[in-house]
Order: sequence, then C-alpha cells, then structure tokens
Amino acid sequence: MSTSEVVAATVSDSALDTETAYTGVWTPEAGAVVTFSGIVRNHDGGKDVRSLGYSAHPTATAVISAVAARIAAKYDGVRIWAAHRTGPLEIGDAALVAAVASAHRGTAFAACSELVDTVKAEVPIWKEQVFADGTVEWVGVSNAPA
Repeated sequence: MSTSEVVAATVSDSALDTETAYTGVWTPEAGAVVTFSGIVRNHDGGKDVRSLGYSAHPTATAVISAVAARIAAKYDGVRIWAAHRTGPLEIGDAALVAAVASAHRGTAFAACSELVDTVKAEVPIWKEQVFADGTVEWVGVSNAPA
C-alpha cells in the first residue's frame, strides 16, 4: 500500500511559484522537500528569444494528473505538486513548477527528477518561441495525442 499523495497536478494560465508548491507538499513528517522551477530564459539554441507562449491539448490536465499518480505509486511516502503554465509568458516567468516531499532526500530528489522529465516528455503542451530575428519555432509537438 502506497502512502503517497498527489496534492496538485494541473495545467493553468495562472502564474506559478515554488513557494506555493513547497507549502502544498510540506508536512512535519517530511525531512526533505525538493522543488523545481523551469524558468523562461532569453535564449535557446544560440538565438535570442523575444517572446513565447504555451498551448495545451484539452487532455493535458488529465495527463499531468496521471503522470503525478504514476510517480506517487512508484515512490512510497511522497507528496507531489506539479503544474505547467499556458498562455503568453515573459522572460523570468515559471513555466513548470514541481515539488516533492519525502522523509528522505534521496527519494525526494529521485521522484522530483522523474516527475519533471516525465511531464516534459508526456504532457501535451507545446511552446511557440519567437526569436529576435523574427523566426518562430514550435517545441514539444512530438508529444501530441493521436
């Protein structure tokens, strides 16, 4: 029997922050809370990024919830919080925030790392980057539902 819990797993157009994630997962039993914040940067692939936005398939919330549940089932005793942002974002905004609490740091680090990697690989969210030279690139289209 797993004693893990998914506190939150969502896709939202609202601003994200690690403090909310941390507060959501921490309990007095937690000896470790690992947080991750994927921040919008001003460059990619050697090019300056002027703006970007994220779009999500209607199933994205269900998929991120399923991913979080799978990670919770794999790592006993963890509490998980994960959210991905959609819409237009500015340089410095958080696009993906995750937190995992556990009694021990090794479990928290492993679960958080796997959570972030799996969200990025499986959740149908696409990033449109507009570069300073006027070119546009879509990222993540390989995880589109059939």
